[in-house]
Amino acid sequence: MERINIKTIKNKVGETVKLAGWVDVRRDHGKLIFIDLRDASEKVQMVFLPQNKESHALGEKIRPEWVIEIEGEVKKRPENMVNKEQYLGDVEVEVKNAKVLSEAKTPPFDIGTDGYEVDEEIRLKYRYLDLRRERLQKNLKVRHQVIKFIRDYLSEKGFIEVETPLLTKSTPEGARDFIVPSRLQPGKFYALPQSPQQYKQLLMVAGLEKYFQIAKAIRDEDTRGDRQPEHTQLDLEMSFADQEDILKLAEDLFTKLVKELFPEKKISQIPWPRMTFKEAMEKYGTDKPDLRKDKNDKNELALGWVVDFPLFQYDEKEKRIAPMHHMFTSPRKEDLELLDKDPLKVTGRLYDIFCNGEELASGSIRINKPKLQEKVFEIIGIGKKEAQEKFGHMLEAYEYGGPPHGGIAFGLDRFLAILQNEPNIREVIAFPKTGDGRDLMMNAPSEIDKNQLKELGIEIKKKMLYNID
Repeated sequence: MERINIKTIKNKVGETVKLAGWVDVRRDHGKLIFIDLRDASEKVQMVFLPQNKESHALGEKIRPEWVIEIEGEVKKRPENMVNKEQYLGDVEVEVKNAKVLSEAKTPPFDIGTDGYEVDEEIRLKYRYLDLRRERLQKNLKVRHQVIKFIRDYLSEKGFIEVETPLLTKSTPEGARDFIVPSRLQPGKFYALPQSPQQYKQLLMVAGLEKYFQIAKAIRDEDTRGDRQPEHTQLDLEMSFADQEDILKLAEDLFTKLVKELFPEKKISQIPWPRMTFKEAMEKYGTDKPDLRKDKNDKNELALGWVVDFPLFQYDEKEKRIAPMHHMFTSPRKEDLELLDKDPLKVTGRLYDIFCNGEELASGSIRINKPKLQEKVFEIIGIGKKEAQEKFGHMLEAYEYGGPPHGGIAFGLDRFLAILQNEPNIREVIAFPKTGDGRDLMMNAPSEIDKNQLKELGIEIKKKMLYNID
């Protein structure tokens, strides 16, 4: 007999089925033993009867979180025993045969709760157990549904999903890079991408016209409460598109996503409100305002746009002009003359999405002309020699006909946390890091073997441990 998913037994009353899964709860009522069995699809009550001696004897030994397989008959529960709160609350399985596939130690915490009461470091250390809870299983299934919706929507719009490299070049793009030493090129390093920014622009030069990717963005940032060293974003780029095209596409995508997958949620205003950066700062003191009518209403989504950001900002720490978002953003045409006269007054073709006081996405129309890109490099302190060393590939690419293009990157983890009413993004990520970037389950980062270091030509000096900025 072939094993089936527990959820499928709903309409199999009177049939004999084979099921397998984890023991969720065990209740011994003397002669009768009840076990709730769960798999990835659902859970259902099993009953072990004394007349089935072998299976009943096994039922006496079985404990929570053991993995078992059973064969039994699906039966209707007595009317007074129906559990209306469960999908399979009106049926149970009378066990005829059972076997243990794997025994389990007592878990370090209760898996039957929502888990909020458990110390987070313990949860992350035993994440494979933590993920057994119903709440986190649901979060990952919803994550799958959201990503599938995005893929289907963009595919229908003519976008092509393209994977870009995870081993790339270290370039100054805002945050610190995670670096990877090269064994075959001693003394040289790859960097993990802070975003696919340069690759997606080069795909526009390549003539793809419409690209998207569910991409990892990996950044060595200082500890912050709701940040991770790596996060997932929807990354997309369009050729021959102006700002309005991208805003309309993104707004339509996420409005439809919410309506279809989260009908209990209500978007406060459609079309989404728009405001300039200047208006947002003057009225709300932030570029990610919370426009909900009722801040306690978890089902209200106050989505909106902030546009017309300054192209540059003054970095007080480094005493220099820096990009507001990144160095590939195009200035407004009417502000081109200000690049030489007063760059801090230049408005960029930049736009952000906000929701309930959180920034969800950033995007811009890109520079596609080498001379203008070199000018922006110059303003932020990147001279011609450094520009060629770090971005020569980009400058050269645009010598071969780069179309006007723009795009946006949308933080999926943060949006999912809002949609699932979770307190932080770690609750919607399968294997997150701690706030200070540690993986407690895998014990990473960790030291590596001396032979590996020797092979890479790297020597660790202990004094460096005490000289970290």
